[in-house]
Amino acid sequence: MKVSYKTYNLPFRYPFTISKGTKTHQPTLIVELDHFGIKGYGEAPAISYYNIPVEKMIEDLEQKRPFIEKFSFTDPERYWHYLHHLFPANSFLVCALDMAGWDIYGKLKRKQLFELWGLDNTKTPITDFTIGIDSIEMMVKKMQEKPWPIYKIKVGTENDIEMVEALRKHTNAVFRVDANAGWTLEQALFKIPLLKELGVEFVEQPLAKDDWEGMKVLYEKSVLPLYADEACVFEADVKKCYNHFHGINIKLTKCSGITPARNMIKEAKQLGMKVMVGCMNESSIGTAAIAQLAPMLDHVDMDGPLLLTEDIAKGVHFENGKIIYNQGYGLGIELAGQFGTDL
Repeated sequence: MKVSYKTYNLPFRYPFTISKGTKTHQPTLIVELDHFGIKGYGEAPAISYYNIPVEKMIEDLEQKRPFIEKFSFTDPERYWHYLHHLFPANSFLVCALDMAGWDIYGKLKRKQLFELWGLDNTKTPITDFTIGIDSIEMMVKKMQEKPWPIYKIKVGTENDIEMVEALRKHTNAVFRVDANAGWTLEQALFKIPLLKELGVEFVEQPLAKDDWEGMKVLYEKSVLPLYADEACVFEADVKKCYNHFHGINIKLTKCSGITPARNMIKEAKQLGMKVMVGCMNESSIGTAAIAQLAPMLDHVDMDGPLLLTEDIAKGVHFENGKIIYNQGYGLGIELAGQFGTDL
């Protein structure tokens, strides 16, 4: 197994603002694993508030490159367990390598991953399209530029209700809101009934990730379903979210890849919780990985490439939110150019 990597700083169409801050570009690490000439690709976008920049991923990779490369690869789940112990504090890097391992495995078996898992890719949820926090005029403009059946609206400001009211005047689409842990319990109890009247389907991460007491109260009183994001990072968090949230939003990069995400999906469903997989503004490489899991999901948020002005691969595309799969094996992706050059 040989490993290569390349970094990108992918520009957003518009500055992307959530309750935690604004960014104009998405830094991301793309890895390539070469297994006897069969190449697999994986991705890990860097997210500032998780304190794992691209530079840290590269530093850790270079420190233990011989161990990454010497593993006798037979199946990706064994490889993930090996990587998980190799990089216990860098789930982002593990995710990229795990994704690449699954890509190789699918290519060895000459199937896309959803086929290997016995899933029906004609039965997938529609992806939402995210409207980041901005002036109300700009939020309306972004929405009108992208007619879509489902919008995820970022909230966590003093004028959340005013923003959603303004957007509602221009569409009958389904709304979801994501506070990114930006509300207090009192704010959530006040805003959620008003959001329900505006046709909001559910609320994502209303309170701080460690406010379990507040979430217990909100879970019992909320008139809308509540989904965990920042509060549900790893497999061990699924049980913590039970009876505090109605569903979970899994991020491949945070949980450390496809392998643990599949386990989290199964556990949440066994607990009777709804399951969503979300994106972290990945290119089409990471987005194609989400698509492989989509037939297992109740909801999906995989609009990363739609928010960017540049992409580095061809994978899935969308027709009015419906996932259209690319041809090929593994993740079903095609690089936009030769790896190791500017794609």
